[in-house]
Order: sequence, then structure tokens, then C-alpha cells
Amino acid sequence: MTIKASPQRVLLTGAAGFLGFHVAEALLSQGVEVLGIDNLSPYYDPALKQARLARLTPRNGFSFEQFDISDYDAFQNALARFRSDAVIHLAAQAGVRYSLENPRAYASANLDGFLSVLEACRHHPVEHLIYASSSSVYGANAKVPFSEHDSADHPVSLYAATKRANELMAHSYAHLYGIPVTGLRFFTVYGPWGRPDMAYFKFTKAILEGRAIDVYAESQMSRDFTYVDDVSEAIVRLTGEPPLSSPNFNPALPDPATAAAPYRIYNVGNHTPVRLDRFIAEIETACGKKAIKRHLPMQPGDVPATFADVSALAGRVGFSPTTPIEDGIQRFVDWYRSFYG
Repeated sequence: MTIKASPQRVLLTGAAGFLGFHVAEALLSQGVEVLGIDNLSPYYDPALKQARLARLTPRNGFSFEQFDISDYDAFQNALARFRSDAVIHLAAQAGVRYSLENPRAYASANLDGFLSVLEACRHHPVEHLIYASSSSVYGANAKVPFSEHDSADHPVSLYAATKRANELMAHSYAHLYGIPVTGLRFFTVYGPWGRPDMAYFKFTKAILEGRAIDVYAESQMSRDFTYVDDVSEAIVRLTGEPPLSSPNFNPALPDPATAAAPYRIYNVGNHTPVRLDRFIAEIETACGKKAIKRHLPMQPGDVPATFADVSALAGRVGFSPTTPIEDGIQRFVDWYRSFYG
């Protein structure tokens, strides 16, 4: 199915990031004008972010501004000037383990930054605000597959807590000001141009260099790995589908995924968990080398498994991810070899 996007102008935060870069390319390919915002944080190598921008900047319809989204005046002025139809907010401080060491970075980027976005959309209304949440909000939940209709109130990391807070903040602004807002709970997005702090990136680098990889609770861990092009397509399709208030919302039995306000939550995953040992085997195959493994116990903040129920997303936009893990990993390793020589 062809990607469709009804908005003609989209303001995209985190445009130099992994997912933001791919979403920008998908929007531009549909003739959508994109204003990218990014602070080029040094959380990982800014040269990779600059390389992504170098591919976007020559594209017709793309413009870029560098500032931190927690700077409310800068963000509000950019939104006012650009007169965007929709905002896709992907800028955030990512990483579960990093949140154990640098908690204040998450309060600034994920809470203050999101408040800037909400306030700007309040004063300069848009047709649709889409923002990045995370599968990590499911935290201590044991029922699988994870459903948007289940409670998600037991996060096991500060990163997850800030993402759940984003969902609650979004609901309050949808309720108070009628902002149509959609939160997307992403499940382990991977692929070319990925983040160097992600496990698959670290594994590939170490295997190709002949170094050992740290493997945490290999026999216990599984993840709902989702290829980045599939995720980008889902986002672009949803951009032109702002939520309406749910006529069936029952305040006596509130559904966490819907509301009386124009508010919605969707899982964006592959609905096919892959065990960590198989995931590493696919990287080994793509690299043509065996991994040297250093086995370690599960880390604080980690959960043993993620598994997405994506029926709501499929019902809304007629889409579910289709890229097999072996194809996605091969594409990543091919990109890695090309980019890093």
C-alpha cells in the first residue's frame, strides 16, 4: 500500500535522529514540506547526525533549525513561522541504562521539552500532534502481548516513567484544549542509520572488529524488533488520521488507550518477538563471523520480553510491519559496512 499523508507541512522534532531521519525521508517522498528541529545532542556521535542531515538538506521541501525543544520561545516561534499542519515529536533523551546515570537529562528533554511542544500547539493549533512514547511504559506488566488497553502504571526505569508522563500530559492538553494528539509506543526500532547505543549496533561493531560482546540474560531476553521503514510508514499514515473523541468512552471503566478527548495510544511493533540468541545469530550470519560472548545477568531497568499487540494500529491505518528480522539485520549490516568502511 502506498504511504499517504494529507498534511502538506509537518514540523518534525528530532529530525537528525535515527527515526526522525527516516520519517523525514518518507514525508519528503510524498511531497510534504518538512521543517526539521534538532539540538544535535552529543549523547552519541554528532557526526552521524550531521551525516543524516547531509542527506536531507538537499531535498526539496526540507528546512532545518538547530535548537533545544526545551527552549519554549524558540519552538513557539518556529511553529508560528512555519504554520505547520501537523507536528511529529520524536526528539527525546533515549536509553534505559543511561537514565540510571543521568536522570536529570530525562527531566529536561522528555518533560520540559514535551511541555514546550504542547504549549506551542496550544497557542498555534495544529490538525494533529503525534509524539513518541515507548514500549518501556509496560514495565512490570507480565500479560502478553502488551495491549494499549491494559494499564501501564508500573514503569521500571526513569526513561519509561518520563514516557508514561508524556502520555498523561498529552491527555490533559487534549482534554483542556482539544488538541488532537496520538502517542506511539515503539517496540525496539532497528535498521540502517541506527543509534550507536543500541545493542544491535554495538554487536555488529564488536563482531566485525573481533571483540567480545556483552550479552545480558541471553536465554531469558526477547524483543519485538521492528524495522525502521515499517515504523516510518506507520507514522506517515497516521499523520493524516487525527483522533476523535471516543463516543464509547466510559469514565466508570476508563480505557487507557482512548478518551472522551481527541486522544489515542497505539503500539507500533512487529507482533513477533525474537529471542536474543536468535537475534545475535542473525547478526553473525550477516557479518559472516561468530560472536565472542561475555555473558552477564539482566541489568536494572530491563524487562525480559516485549511483545506488541498491533491490532489497533492495523485497524486504524490498514498496516502492520512486514520486514523479516533476517532481511532487516542484513540491510543494517550492509549499511554499517558501507558507512564505516
